[in-house]
Amino acid sequence: MEIIRKAYAKLNFGLDVTGRRADGYHLVKMIMQNINIYDTLTFKDSNTGEIRLSCSSDRIPADDSNLIVKVAKQLREEFSLDKGVDITLEKRIPAAAGMAGGSTDAAACYHALNELWKLGLSQEELLRLGVKLGADIPYCIVGGTALAEGIGEELTVLKDCPKLPLVIAKPSIDVSTGWVYKELDDSTDIDHPDIDGIRRAMEEGNIAKMCSLIGNVLEPVTASKYVVIKEIEKILEDGGAIRAFMTGSGPTVFGIYEDEKRAKEGFEQIKMSGLAPELFLTETINPNR
Repeated sequence: MEIIRKAYAKLNFGLDVTGRRADGYHLVKMIMQNINIYDTLTFKDSNTGEIRLSCSSDRIPADDSNLIVKVAKQLREEFSLDKGVDITLEKRIPAAAGMAGGSTDAAACYHALNELWKLGLSQEELLRLGVKLGADIPYCIVGGTALAEGIGEELTVLKDCPKLPLVIAKPSIDVSTGWVYKELDDSTDIDHPDIDGIRRAMEEGNIAKMCSLIGNVLEPVTASKYVVIKEIEKILEDGGAIRAFMTGSGPTVFGIYEDEKRAKEGFEQIKMSGLAPELFLTETINPNR
């Protein structure tokens, strides 16, 4: 049997850090949204009893450190299975980009192995297992438009975001999420975005207001070290984006547009600048609805 799954990237239309637990995990409040950039994973039954992963990108480890392998091993242990599986990952989502590339691949693995191995797990059971391996995995299991709280595992499904043209631009730098959060912890002047206001504007269909409220508490930290982030945002907004902002801990920047024509123009402007070698013209998507 063979199963093919698409694993969609995400953006943060709002990201706030509201505190920190005793175990070091940060408490967050985020508006999460899938976009039409995805990895493709193929799962095939194997009678070897081994979990084998191959990947199209040599930047992605295919060993036990990969979340896909961790999911497969977790499920085997959880259900005392001796099954094997061959997994092929065709990577499109940029690595270390703040777009949940590893987490969304893990979520696809949960869905696929639940079907391939006939585990019969409910979404709630998948979420319980997923949060043990990563705080973004529960959202990626659910997908679409959602509010994430706690450490990311407390999810509220929101009204679907309308289809919005986007330009996604990742500069040629990788950002350490751990470093960003440490710098945030050491900050005394933090500008917290209005997550509730963003949610209300989205549910009202008021995209202009939503864009005016978009905020990411992590951006000032990352952008203070990497000036290219603000440079990309300026090009996008000067070229017609309603708003341009950083997603996650960075360094990826996204621009939101009123129509595809303006988005295409913004894409070409960033391409000509050479500031973002990984560049996408895409749109929001709600794949599981």
